[in-house]
Amino acid sequence: MERIGVHVQAMDPISAAGVIAELRPRPEVRLLREDEVARAEVAVVVVDTVDDSTIQLLRRLQRGGLLRTVLIASRIDNNDLVNAIEVGVLGLLRREEATPDRMVNVIQRAAAGDGTVPPDLLGRLLDQVGHLQRQVLSPRGLTFQGLANREVEVLRLVADGYSTGEIASRLCYSERTVKNVLHDITTRLQVRNRPHAVAYAMREGLI
Repeated sequence: MERIGVHVQAMDPISAAGVIAELRPRPEVRLLREDEVARAEVAVVVVDTVDDSTIQLLRRLQRGGLLRTVLIASRIDNNDLVNAIEVGVLGLLRREEATPDRMVNVIQRAAAGDGTVPPDLLGRLLDQVGHLQRQVLSPRGLTFQGLANREVEVLRLVADGYSTGEIASRLCYSERTVKNVLHDITTRLQVRNRPHAVAYAMREGLI
C-alpha cells in the first residue's frame, strides 16, 4: 500500500502535535515536515474556528499547490461549512470526532478527490443550497455554475489570447488579482489550467 504524503498545519503547535501524534503510527500516511511540504498530497489544517485567518491559510495552501485539504475544527457552523467549501476544502471533521481511523478515512478520500462532510452538516448544506437556488438564483436565471462578472471578463480575455499582464492592464487590476481570479475559477470548476477553464466555460455557455 502506497502511503499518502500528509502535511499537518495548525494555528497553534499543541493542536498540530496532537494530530501528528495520532497519525504518526498509521501505515496509511506519511507525515511530511515543513521543508517537505511540496511533496504532500493532502494538507490537514487544525483550527478552533473557521475565521478569516483560517480562510486566508486555506487560500495560501491552495495557491501553494496543496489543492486537497482536510479541515479539522473545534466548532463548525453553517456559515463555516459554506466558507470552507468555497475555498476548496475536501474533507471536514469536528475535532471531537477526529479519531485516528476517521482522520485516515477522510485523508484517503481527499487524496482520491472525494469530499467528506459530517452528515448533520451535509443535510444543512443541502437545505441552504436548495433555498439559495429557489429564492435567489432561479428568479434571476442563474445556476450554481454561474461566474461572477469579473471572472467572465478575465476568462473572455484569456480566450482571446491575452497574457496575465495584458489582462491586468485592460481591466485595471493588478497581475496578482488576475492570477487569484484564475486560481479561484480553476479550483471551483475543478479544471486543470487556463485553456481547460476556457473550454469548460464555453461548453457550458458561461462565456
